[in-house]
Amino acid sequence: QVQLVESGGGLVQPGGSLRLSCAASGRAVSNYAMAWFRQAPGKKREFVAAISWGGGSKSHANSVKDRFTISRDNAQNTLYLQMNSLKPEDTARYYCARNRLSMAIPTSLETSYDVWGQGTQVTVSS
Repeated sequence: QVQLVESGGGLVQPGGSLRLSCAASGRAVSNYAMAWFRQAPGKKREFVAAISWGGGSKSHANSVKDRFTISRDNAQNTLYLQMNSLKPEDTARYYCARNRLSMAIPTSLETSYDVWGQGTQVTVSS
């Protein structure tokens, strides 16, 4: 059974950068699309970015486009999210997730993902 563990969160000033990692253990995730979601206090969890199993197809939410970049290293069984030009509204707990189906097209639908990590907190504040 696969487990996902996020890391890299923390407190950063507006305009700063962070790189989140999501390490998979137990089973390889190289054949699965992966995604990042986030949830701010009092709000629903929302899609941030998704990537295909091979890394050739990516999508990002409009709110983070041109600032965040999703990537993966299948040899290391790890998913990444590079976050630049961070804003206070990016403050949230960030979760990585694995798609239900092997080799499925990456999607922004939360219900398409069945394995989730515990999340890592990102706080953007001066």
